[in-house]
Amino acid sequence: MSPLAMLAGSVGAIFMLAGAAWALRLGGARIADADEASRTADDIVSGFEAERAVVASDGQAAIVHGRDGSIVVLKVHGAHIAGRRLARPVEAVLVPDGLRIATGERRFGTVTLRGVTEF
Repeated sequence: MSPLAMLAGSVGAIFMLAGAAWALRLGGARIADADEASRTADDIVSGFEAERAVVASDGQAAIVHGRDGSIVVLKVHGAHIAGRRLARPVEAVLVPDGLRIATGERRFGTVTLRGVTEF
């Protein structure tokens, strides 16, 4: 088989896999709005009662304020939304992209809410 035929076959297989992932709605999760962020935080964190939420302009992160003063930071992780409850952010800093929150949890990491200037 010629190298050109092998290349064409490989590219075709990549497009088929990408199409299958798109059809199965794999990846590409997004937080649509503040209502969805509030519902998600309530679902992820047992006993949390959302009061208000701020969603990043790209839908990849959100911060949800609870009735008890705690917050839940949400971020898109593949096809799912992950969240962590914080008594307070370890660090919240305005950066050119928006608001960066350091959760203080190594595995969850830092979350940037693009387009957000306050919370």
